Amino acid sequence: MADKSNSTEDTIVIKKYANRRLYNTATSSYVTLDTLCAMVKDGQNFVVHDAKSGADITRSVLTQIIFEEESKGQNLLPISFLRQLIGFYGDSLQTMVPDYLESTMSAFAHNQDKIRQHLTESMGGVNPFRQMEEMGRQNMAMFQQAMGMFTPFASNAAAAPQPEQPAAPEPTAERDRVDDNSGGDGGGGEELDLLRRQLAQMQQQLDNLSNKG
Repeated sequence: MADKSNSTEDTIVIKKYANRRLYNTATSSYVTLDTLCAMVKDGQNFVVHDAKSGADITRSVLTQIIFEEESKGQNLLPISFLRQLIGFYGDSLQTMVPDYLESTMSAFAHNQDKIRQHLTESMGGVNPFRQMEEMGRQNMAMFQQAMGMFTPFASNAAAAPQPEQPAAPEPTAERDRVDDNSGGDGGGGEELDLLRRQLAQMQQQLDNLSNKG
C-alpha cells in the first residue's frame, strides 16, 4: 500500500455536512466511511472538513473508520494497547506518544513492503503461505510413512504369509540334545525367520524413502 499521507499534492477534500453525509469534492459525489476506508488502503490522501465551519475533522473521521472496522471484527488493536493508550491522555509523556506511534508504524509499514516484495520475487508471484502449507503436508506424509516402519512386529506378522510347516521329524537322541542346548521352546527358528523378514521389509521402506528424497 502506497503511503501518501505526508504529501499535500493531489489531496482530496471531503466535506462533512450536518446530516453526517460525506461529499467528495473531487468526484462531486457522496461517499461513505467504507469508501474512505478503501481510499486509505489505496494510498489516496484526503482531508475532511466540516462543511459549515471549515474545521479540519480528519482525525475524528479516521478514528470513526477504525471504530467501524473494529466493530466488524477486524481486531487490530489489542485491549492492553487501548488501555495503555488511554492512560497516556493527560500524562506528562502525552506529547511524545504521537511521534513514537507514527515512527513505529512507518517502520513497520516499510518493512512490510520489503518482505512482501522479497516473497513475490523469490516465489515468482505465487502465494508463499500456500507453498509452505503444501510443504508441511508433504513432510507430515513422509513422517507418517517413516513411523509406519516402526510398528510392532506382531501387527505386520498377522498380515505376512506364514511358511508351510514341515513334517515333524522322528525324535532322536541327537535332536533332543540340540533342543536342550538351544534352550528354546521349539519355535525359535520361526521367530528368527519372522525377524529377518521384518528387517528386510524395513530396509526396503528405507530404500524407497531415500529414492523419493
